[in-house]
Amino acid sequence: MKSIDRYMARLIAVPLFSTLLIAVMLFVLDRMLGLFNFVATQGGPISVVWRMLANLLPEYLGLGIPIGLMLGILLAFRRLSTSSELDVLRGVGMSYNRLLRVPYMYTIALALLNLAIVGYVQPIARYYYEGLRFELRTGALGASIKVGEFTNLGSKMTLRIEESKDKGRELSGIFVHAQSQNGDWLGVTAEKGKFLATDDPNVIIFRLANGTLVHNRPEFKTPRVLTFTSHDLPINLPKFESFRVRGGRNLEYTLPELAKQGQRGATLEQRDGSRSEFHFRLAEVATMFLLPLLALALGVPPKRSSSALGVFLSIVMIVTYHKVNQYAADVGELGRIDPIVALWVPFTIFAGLILWMYYTIAYVPGGQPIGALERVFSKTFKAITKRIPGFRKSKAA
Repeated sequence: MKSIDRYMARLIAVPLFSTLLIAVMLFVLDRMLGLFNFVATQGGPISVVWRMLANLLPEYLGLGIPIGLMLGILLAFRRLSTSSELDVLRGVGMSYNRLLRVPYMYTIALALLNLAIVGYVQPIARYYYEGLRFELRTGALGASIKVGEFTNLGSKMTLRIEESKDKGRELSGIFVHAQSQNGDWLGVTAEKGKFLATDDPNVIIFRLANGTLVHNRPEFKTPRVLTFTSHDLPINLPKFESFRVRGGRNLEYTLPELAKQGQRGATLEQRDGSRSEFHFRLAEVATMFLLPLLALALGVPPKRSSSALGVFLSIVMIVTYHKVNQYAADVGELGRIDPIVALWVPFTIFAGLILWMYYTIAYVPGGQPIGALERVFSKTFKAITKRIPGFRKSKAA
């Protein structure tokens, strides 16, 4: 690499990876609180939150990489332009096509990485994430019995405890209500208790101390009452259903699996859904090859202007296009429009807009694709600031 290429690589690297890190952190923080509430509600261990977040990271990287690439290249060209270095480079005969060599090196590497993530890693990680949610809901993670609440162990037994110590090893203030198939029921209160394992993995012993047991059945005139110092109560653990196999949703299929499902799906609905998800992922990756052109067109402000409108507009454009793609994929999944038409027509329009913007700035003398927007933005900003009390005075001071 020549010195200018190394310089461009450094200019792009810092904002690119900083933006990617910040974007992923924001996604994680946004989801973290919800996961903590979900795990706490289900009574699961806090450590499972980090496992769930780890399985969501590929999804966040798939969203953050295009944004980081866009802002990294845009801010690099903006810095070259505002420091007049871009004028020097252009003055010595270096074209915009030549300056895009390093940005496209980043683009090719990150596009391949993103293809691997959205095509292979993200579907499997999503399946593991859904598996953890399932295990929490069914109690398969060994979620503890909630203190002060009625907990159902199967359909025939209800348990409530007032206090739990030593990670559930010491329980106190115990109430148990159990029913049998022949109409018997037991009501037990005890001062203390603890769970003991048995040779049968589906049965545990609840050893109670210092309590009262009430036993009733239809033929009893009055319930029998027993006071005990120690009593073993067998508990049949509820049988949890197994988690489904991977592929219950299109999000859990890899790209080759989606391609196969799109051709050989059992129903037309399955084929449309798989084709929509397949083309959605490919369109998202293909869009990354347009981002360097868009970043350059928006990163170079008009002469004698330091407006950051291009930065704002770039984020709006890429987020809007992503939402349009999502809507197109949903429409294609419903079978209303062929997925190829639904997803690649917006891509073609978006690509045409970007190519026009790049042609305007690179080949039209004095061309500025967002010059009109810059002027409108500048006039609007000045009109607003004139009406802000004290703004002109503080600016003059």
